[in-house]
Amino acid sequence: MSDAQNLPSNGLSYKQAGVDIDAGNALVEAIKPAVRSTRRSGADGEIGGFGGLFDLKAAGFVDPILVAANDGVGTKLKIAIETGKHATIGQDLVAMCVNDIIVQGAEPLFFLDYYATGKLDVAVATSIVEGIAEGCRIAGCALIGGETAEMPGMYSGKDYDLAGFAVGAAERGTLLPRADLQAGDVLVAIASSGVHSNGYSLVRKIVELSGIDWYLPAPFVKDQTLADALLTPTRIYVKPLLSALKAGINLKALAHITGGGFIDNIPRVLPDTLSAHVDLGKVTVPKVFGWLARVGGMSEREMLRTFNCGVGMLCAVSAEDASKLVAHLGAAGETAAIVGELRPRTGEPVTFDGALAL
Repeated sequence: MSDAQNLPSNGLSYKQAGVDIDAGNALVEAIKPAVRSTRRSGADGEIGGFGGLFDLKAAGFVDPILVAANDGVGTKLKIAIETGKHATIGQDLVAMCVNDIIVQGAEPLFFLDYYATGKLDVAVATSIVEGIAEGCRIAGCALIGGETAEMPGMYSGKDYDLAGFAVGAAERGTLLPRADLQAGDVLVAIASSGVHSNGYSLVRKIVELSGIDWYLPAPFVKDQTLADALLTPTRIYVKPLLSALKAGINLKALAHITGGGFIDNIPRVLPDTLSAHVDLGKVTVPKVFGWLARVGGMSEREMLRTFNCGVGMLCAVSAEDASKLVAHLGAAGETAAIVGELRPRTGEPVTFDGALAL
Protein backbone atom coordinates (compact mmCIF):
# COMPACT_ATOMS: atom_id res chain seq x y z
CA MET A 1 0.00 0.00 0.00
CA SER A 2 1.40 3.42 -0.93
CA ASP A 3 1.99 6.20 1.63
CA ALA A 4 -0.73 8.23 -0.08
CA GLN A 5 -3.27 5.48 0.65
CA ASN A 6 -2.45 5.75 4.40
CA LEU A 7 -3.34 9.44 4.56
CA PRO A 8 -6.69 10.65 5.96
CA SER A 9 -9.23 11.23 3.18
CA ASN A 10 -9.10 15.00 3.72
CA GLY A 11 -5.28 15.15 4.00
CA LEU A 12 -3.10 16.30 6.89
CA SER A 13 -2.93 19.81 8.29
CA TYR A 14 -0.08 21.60 10.05
CA LYS A 15 -2.25 21.71 13.20
CA GLN A 16 -2.55 17.91 13.14
CA ALA A 17 1.25 17.81 13.13
CA GLY A 18 1.24 19.86 16.32
CA VAL A 19 1.73 23.43 15.07
CA ASP A 20 -1.16 25.88 15.50
CA ILE A 21 -0.76 28.86 13.17
CA ASP A 22 -3.91 30.48 14.59
CA ALA A 23 -2.44 30.39 18.11
CA GLY A 24 0.68 32.09 16.79
CA ASN A 25 -1.38 34.84 15.20
CA ALA A 26 -3.39 35.22 18.42
CA LEU A 27 -0.14 35.67 20.34
CA VAL A 28 1.03 38.45 18.01
CA GLU A 29 -2.22 40.32 18.62
CA ALA A 30 -2.08 39.71 22.39
CA ILE A 31 1.42 41.13 22.81
CA LYS A 32 1.04 44.24 20.64
CA PRO A 33 0.14 46.55 23.60
CA ALA A 34 3.22 45.38 25.54
CA VAL A 35 5.46 45.88 22.51
CA ARG A 36 4.05 49.37 21.83
CA SER A 37 4.86 50.33 25.43
CA THR A 38 8.59 49.96 24.65
CA ARG A 39 8.71 52.46 21.79
CA ARG A 40 11.51 55.02 21.90
CA SER A 41 13.18 57.46 19.55
CA GLY A 42 14.45 55.52 16.55
CA ALA A 43 11.90 52.71 16.86
CA ASP A 44 8.31 53.38 15.88
CA GLY A 45 7.32 50.36 13.79
CA GLU A 46 4.73 47.69 14.52
CA ILE A 47 5.69 44.05 15.10
CA GLY A 48 4.59 41.44 12.62
CA GLY A 49 6.79 42.38 9.68
CA PHE A 50 9.73 40.40 8.38
CA GLY A 51 12.28 42.52 10.24
CA GLY A 52 12.51 45.18 12.92
CA LEU A 53 13.69 48.67 12.01
CA PHE A 54 15.76 51.19 13.97
CA ASP A 55 16.85 54.69 12.94
CA LEU A 56 20.18 55.60 14.58
CA LYS A 57 19.99 59.20 13.39
CA ALA A 58 16.55 59.65 14.95
CA ALA A 59 18.00 58.31 18.20
CA GLY A 60 20.54 61.15 18.20
CA PHE A 61 23.73 59.36 17.19
CA VAL A 62 26.31 61.08 14.99
CA ASP A 63 29.18 58.60 14.57
CA PRO A 64 28.04 55.44 16.38
CA ILE A 65 29.72 52.13 17.05
CA LEU A 66 27.19 49.30 17.37
CA VAL A 67 27.46 46.87 20.28
CA ALA A 68 25.54 43.57 20.22
CA ALA A 69 24.89 40.93 22.87
CA ASN A 70 22.84 37.77 23.09
CA ASP A 71 22.04 35.46 25.99
CA GLY A 72 19.43 33.23 27.59
CA VAL A 73 18.06 32.60 31.06
CA GLY A 74 19.45 29.12 31.62
CA THR A 75 17.80 26.58 33.91
CA LYS A 76 16.10 29.28 35.97
CA LEU A 77 13.44 28.60 33.34
CA LYS A 78 12.83 25.21 34.92
CA ILE A 79 11.58 26.84 38.12
CA ALA A 80 9.20 29.05 36.14
CA ILE A 81 7.94 26.05 34.16
CA GLU A 82 7.52 23.78 37.19
CA THR A 83 5.66 26.43 39.22
CA GLY A 84 3.74 28.15 36.42
CA LYS A 85 5.28 31.51 37.38
CA HIS A 86 6.28 33.14 34.09
CA ALA A 87 5.77 36.88 34.71
CA THR A 88 9.37 37.92 35.48
CA ILE A 89 11.47 35.50 33.44
CA GLY A 90 11.32 37.88 30.48
CA GLN A 91 12.99 40.62 32.52
CA ASP A 92 15.81 38.17 33.23
CA LEU A 93 16.23 37.64 29.50
CA VAL A 94 16.51 41.36 28.77
CA ALA A 95 18.80 41.98 31.74
CA MET A 96 21.33 39.36 30.72
CA CYS A 97 21.72 41.07 27.34
CA VAL A 98 21.49 44.78 28.12
CA ASN A 99 23.77 44.58 31.17
CA ASP A 100 26.43 43.20 28.82
CA ILE A 101 25.94 46.20 26.54
CA ILE A 102 26.12 48.91 29.21
CA VAL A 103 29.45 47.51 30.48
CA GLN A 104 30.93 48.67 27.20
CA GLY A 105 29.61 52.18 27.72
CA ALA A 106 26.89 51.72 25.11
CA GLU A 107 23.18 52.52 25.28
CA PRO A 108 20.88 49.55 24.53
CA LEU A 109 18.61 50.54 21.65
CA PHE A 110 16.53 47.55 20.65
CA PHE A 111 15.81 43.98 21.59
CA LEU A 112 14.62 40.80 19.83
CA ASP A 113 13.47 37.61 21.52
CA TYR A 114 13.26 33.95 20.55
CA TYR A 115 10.67 31.75 22.29
CA ALA A 116 10.57 28.03 21.48
CA THR A 117 8.13 25.47 22.84
CA GLY A 118 6.52 22.16 22.00
CA LYS A 119 2.95 23.44 22.12
CA LEU A 120 2.15 27.14 22.14
CA ASP A 121 0.13 28.30 25.16
CA VAL A 122 -0.93 31.85 24.28
CA ALA A 123 -1.48 32.87 27.93
CA VAL A 124 1.96 31.65 29.02
CA ALA A 125 3.69 33.20 26.01
CA THR A 126 1.89 36.50 26.55
CA SER A 127 3.02 36.60 30.18
CA ILE A 128 6.60 35.95 29.12
CA VAL A 129 6.57 38.66 26.44
CA GLU A 130 5.00 41.14 28.86
CA GLY A 131 7.97 40.45 31.15
CA ILE A 132 10.33 41.06 28.23
CA ALA A 133 8.56 44.36 27.55
CA GLU A 134 8.93 45.35 31.20
CA GLY A 135 12.66 44.65 31.00
CA CYS A 136 12.89 46.75 27.84
CA ARG A 137 11.08 49.65 29.52
CA ILE A 138 13.48 49.48 32.49
CA ALA A 139 16.45 49.46 30.10
CA GLY A 140 15.02 52.12 27.78
CA CYS A 141 15.25 49.93 24.69
CA ALA A 142 12.58 49.02 22.16
CA LEU A 143 11.23 45.52 21.60
CA ILE A 144 11.16 45.56 17.80
CA GLY A 145 10.61 41.91 16.94
CA GLY A 146 11.17 38.28 17.75
CA GLU A 147 10.38 34.71 16.83
CA THR A 148 7.95 32.21 18.29
CA ALA A 149 8.75 28.61 17.33
CA GLU A 150 6.29 25.82 18.03
CA MET A 151 8.26 22.59 17.66
CA PRO A 152 6.52 19.41 18.79
CA GLY A 153 9.05 16.64 19.22
CA MET A 154 11.81 19.06 20.24
CA TYR A 155 10.24 20.10 23.56
CA SER A 156 8.04 17.96 25.80
CA GLY A 157 5.15 18.92 28.04
CA LYS A 158 5.19 22.56 29.10
CA ASP A 159 8.91 23.05 28.45
CA TYR A 160 10.11 26.13 26.58
CA ASP A 161 13.34 27.99 25.98
CA LEU A 162 14.18 31.66 25.59
CA ALA A 163 16.99 33.54 23.89
CA GLY A 164 17.46 37.28 23.54
CA PHE A 165 19.44 39.57 21.28
CA ALA A 166 20.12 43.25 22.00
CA VAL A 167 21.89 45.98 20.05
CA GLY A 168 23.21 49.21 21.49
CA ALA A 169 25.42 52.05 20.35
CA ALA A 170 28.03 54.47 21.62
CA GLU A 171 29.67 57.41 19.95
CA ARG A 172 33.08 56.55 18.55
CA GLY A 173 35.82 57.00 21.15
CA THR A 174 33.59 56.58 24.21
CA LEU A 175 33.57 52.79 24.62
CA LEU A 176 34.62 51.08 27.86
CA PRO A 177 36.95 49.84 29.24
CA ARG A 178 39.14 52.90 28.86
CA ALA A 179 42.84 52.78 28.16
CA ASP A 180 43.68 54.96 31.19
CA LEU A 181 42.81 52.32 33.81
CA GLN A 182 45.56 52.51 36.43
CA ALA A 183 46.63 51.31 39.82
CA GLY A 184 44.78 53.27 42.48
CA ASP A 185 41.48 53.33 40.62
CA VAL A 186 38.67 52.37 42.98
CA LEU A 187 36.22 49.46 42.70
CA VAL A 188 32.57 50.24 43.42
CA ALA A 189 30.10 47.36 43.74
CA ILE A 190 26.44 47.74 42.81
CA ALA A 191 24.16 45.33 44.65
CA SER A 192 22.40 42.47 42.91
CA SER A 193 18.77 41.58 43.53
CA GLY A 194 19.75 38.02 44.39
CA VAL A 195 21.01 35.08 42.34
CA HIS A 196 20.09 36.83 39.05
CA SER A 197 20.23 34.25 36.20
CA ASN A 198 23.38 32.21 36.69
CA GLY A 199 24.19 29.01 38.54
CA TYR A 200 20.64 27.65 38.54
CA SER A 201 21.64 24.08 37.72
CA LEU A 202 23.49 24.16 41.04
CA VAL A 203 20.68 26.10 42.76
CA ARG A 204 18.13 23.49 41.69
CA LYS A 205 20.42 20.69 42.90
CA ILE A 206 20.72 22.39 46.29
CA VAL A 207 16.94 22.83 46.50
CA GLU A 208 16.60 19.12 45.76
CA LEU A 209 19.06 18.31 48.58
CA SER A 210 17.18 20.61 50.97
CA GLY A 211 13.89 18.78 50.44
CA ILE A 212 11.98 22.08 50.48
CA ASP A 213 8.97 22.35 48.19
CA TRP A 214 8.83 25.35 45.83
CA TYR A 215 5.64 26.57 47.51
CA LEU A 216 6.95 26.46 51.10
CA PRO A 217 8.33 29.63 52.75
CA ALA A 218 11.88 30.43 51.71
CA PRO A 219 14.23 29.75 54.65
CA PHE A 220 16.30 32.87 53.95
CA VAL A 221 13.67 35.60 53.45
CA LYS A 222 10.33 36.49 55.03
CA ASP A 223 6.95 36.43 53.29
CA GLN A 224 8.05 34.69 50.10
CA THR A 225 7.83 31.15 48.85
CA LEU A 226 11.05 29.48 47.81
CA ALA A 227 9.99 29.72 44.15
CA ASP A 228 9.17 33.43 44.33
CA ALA A 229 12.44 34.21 46.09
CA LEU A 230 14.54 32.32 43.55
CA LEU A 231 12.61 33.85 40.64
CA THR A 232 13.45 37.40 41.74
CA PRO A 233 14.33 39.03 38.41
CA THR A 234 17.82 40.10 37.44
CA ARG A 235 18.47 43.76 38.13
CA ILE A 236 18.96 46.03 35.10
CA TYR A 237 21.68 48.65 35.59
CA VAL A 238 21.42 50.53 32.30
CA LYS A 239 19.80 53.84 33.23
CA PRO A 240 21.79 54.57 36.44
CA LEU A 241 25.08 53.83 34.68
CA LEU A 242 24.20 55.81 31.55
CA SER A 243 23.26 58.69 33.83
CA ALA A 244 26.62 58.45 35.64
CA LEU A 245 28.48 58.49 32.33
CA LYS A 246 26.49 61.48 31.07
CA ALA A 247 27.13 63.29 34.37
CA GLY A 248 30.85 63.19 33.62
CA ILE A 249 31.78 60.80 36.42
CA ASN A 250 35.15 59.27 35.56
CA LEU A 251 33.99 55.67 35.05
CA LYS A 252 36.75 53.66 33.39
CA ALA A 253 35.47 50.06 33.30
CA LEU A 254 32.43 47.98 34.20
CA ALA A 255 32.18 44.23 34.82
CA HIS A 256 28.83 42.42 34.75
CA ILE A 257 29.11 39.70 37.39
CA THR A 258 27.40 36.73 35.75
CA GLY A 259 28.42 33.10 35.23
CA GLY A 260 31.99 32.75 36.50
CA GLY A 261 31.36 35.19 39.33
CA PHE A 262 34.10 37.53 40.51
CA ILE A 263 36.96 35.28 39.47
CA ASP A 264 36.16 34.94 35.77
CA ASN A 265 34.32 38.19 34.96
CA ILE A 266 36.49 40.92 36.47
CA PRO A 267 39.64 40.01 34.46
CA ARG A 268 37.69 40.45 31.20
CA VAL A 269 37.95 44.25 31.54
CA LEU A 270 41.50 44.50 32.93
CA PRO A 271 44.80 44.89 31.08
CA ASP A 272 47.49 42.31 31.86
CA THR A 273 49.32 44.86 33.98
CA LEU A 274 46.55 45.34 36.58
CA SER A 275 44.76 43.20 39.14
CA ALA A 276 41.54 43.84 41.04
CA HIS A 277 41.82 43.64 44.82
CA VAL A 278 38.46 43.08 46.55
CA ASP A 279 37.79 43.34 50.29
CA LEU A 280 35.13 40.68 50.74
CA GLY A 281 34.27 42.06 54.16
CA LYS A 282 32.83 45.14 52.43
CA VAL A 283 30.50 43.10 50.21
CA THR A 284 26.91 42.91 51.47
CA VAL A 285 25.86 39.31 50.82
CA PRO A 286 22.11 38.56 50.52
CA LYS A 287 20.97 35.73 52.78
CA VAL A 288 20.12 33.49 49.83
CA PHE A 289 23.83 32.95 49.20
CA GLY A 290 24.49 31.92 52.81
CA TRP A 291 21.68 29.39 52.55
CA LEU A 292 23.02 28.02 49.26
CA ALA A 293 26.54 27.75 50.69
CA ARG A 294 25.40 25.96 53.86
CA VAL A 295 23.00 23.49 52.24
CA GLY A 296 25.35 22.85 49.34
CA GLY A 297 28.49 22.66 51.50
CA MET A 298 30.18 25.09 49.13
CA SER A 299 33.58 26.67 49.69
CA GLU A 300 33.95 30.43 49.52
CA ARG A 301 36.01 30.19 46.33
CA GLU A 302 33.36 28.04 44.66
CA MET A 303 30.76 30.64 45.63
CA LEU A 304 32.92 33.42 44.18
CA ARG A 305 33.31 31.56 40.90
CA THR A 306 29.67 30.47 40.56
CA PHE A 307 27.46 33.28 41.90
CA ASN A 308 27.45 37.07 42.04
CA CYS A 309 27.37 36.86 45.87
CA GLY A 310 25.51 40.18 46.07
CA VAL A 311 27.40 42.18 43.43
CA GLY A 312 25.61 42.50 40.10
CA MET A 313 27.97 45.06 38.61
CA LEU A 314 31.49 46.16 39.51
CA CYS A 315 32.73 49.60 38.48
CA ALA A 316 36.31 50.85 38.19
CA VAL A 317 36.37 54.61 38.72
CA SER A 318 39.04 57.22 39.37
CA ALA A 319 39.75 57.61 43.08
CA GLU A 320 38.61 61.24 43.10
CA ASP A 321 35.21 60.30 41.65
CA ALA A 322 34.50 57.15 43.68
CA SER A 323 32.39 58.81 46.37
CA LYS A 324 30.59 60.83 43.71
CA LEU A 325 29.68 57.61 41.88
CA VAL A 326 28.36 55.95 45.06
CA ALA A 327 26.20 59.02 45.79
CA HIS A 328 24.96 59.21 42.19
CA LEU A 329 23.98 55.55 42.16
CA GLY A 330 22.28 55.90 45.53
CA ALA A 331 20.19 58.80 44.25
CA ALA A 332 19.18 56.58 41.30
CA GLY A 333 17.90 53.87 43.65
CA GLU A 334 20.89 51.55 43.59
CA THR A 335 22.86 50.27 46.58
CA ALA A 336 26.55 50.86 45.97
CA ALA A 337 29.72 50.68 48.05
CA ILE A 338 33.48 50.94 47.65
CA VAL A 339 34.89 47.40 47.91
CA GLY A 340 38.45 47.55 46.58
CA GLU A 341 40.97 48.97 44.16
CA LEU A 342 43.16 48.23 41.18
CA ARG A 343 46.78 47.31 41.85
CA PRO A 344 49.82 46.43 39.74
CA ARG A 345 49.52 42.75 38.80
CA THR A 346 52.05 40.43 40.39
CA GLY A 347 50.08 37.20 40.31
CA GLU A 348 46.38 36.41 40.02
CA PRO A 349 44.17 38.94 38.19
CA VAL A 350 41.73 39.05 41.14
CA THR A 351 42.84 38.93 44.77
CA PHE A 352 40.82 39.06 47.97
CA ASP A 353 41.02 40.20 51.57
CA GLY A 354 38.59 39.24 54.29
CA ALA A 355 35.74 36.79 53.89
CA LEU A 356 32.18 36.74 52.61
CA ALA A 357 29.57 37.00 55.36
CA LEU A 358 27.78 33.81 54.32
